[in-house]
Amino acid sequence: MPKIYLVRHGQTDWNAAMRLQGQEDTPLNDRGRGQARRNGTVLAETLSNPDDFDYVASPLNRTCETMEIIRAALGLPVASYRTDGILKEINFGDWQGRTWDQLRDANPQEIATRFDDPWSTIAPGVGGESFKMLSERALSWLKTVEHDTVAVTHGGIIRCVIGHIEQIPEPKIPRIDITQDRVYALGKNCVELI
Repeated sequence: MPKIYLVRHGQTDWNAAMRLQGQEDTPLNDRGRGQARRNGTVLAETLSNPDDFDYVASPLNRTCETMEIIRAALGLPVASYRTDGILKEINFGDWQGRTWDQLRDANPQEIATRFDDPWSTIAPGVGGESFKMLSERALSWLKTVEHDTVAVTHGGIIRCVIGHIEQIPEPKIPRIDITQDRVYALGKNCVELI
């Protein structure tokens, strides 16, 4: 198995406000840029051969900016990475841009159903996904990784990959805590935070 390091994008103002971003394109805030610098520094201390890695990011602004900050910390040309749409966050459909409190106020039963079963509940609206659908997407990407890789993506994708590697029961995968100030180093049967 190649070495794979997953990084969640740094914080955005929408993260700070607990607003569902999904596939909306939001920029990092200052705290998020600091988190990206921290993760870049950790990778610079960890990777003995950063030039030999493949670098891929979700095409959304927050992941691309995070990747560019990381590559700068590694002393690599900031724009020399590729993007892959399969690494985008879960699509929250009509819920994107709103907070859970706003959604609960508007439709308490729909949101209660989602919180009871986030694995199977599909977000309403065009392109809405469940965590099961997201997991299928995330694992289809993971199967294609043939080289040592640094990937900057989103909390949902990382949850699904960790759930698969650590064989976490599916209903628990959406509840895995994924922080923005750590690097997730994938092993054969476990994930190490650095």
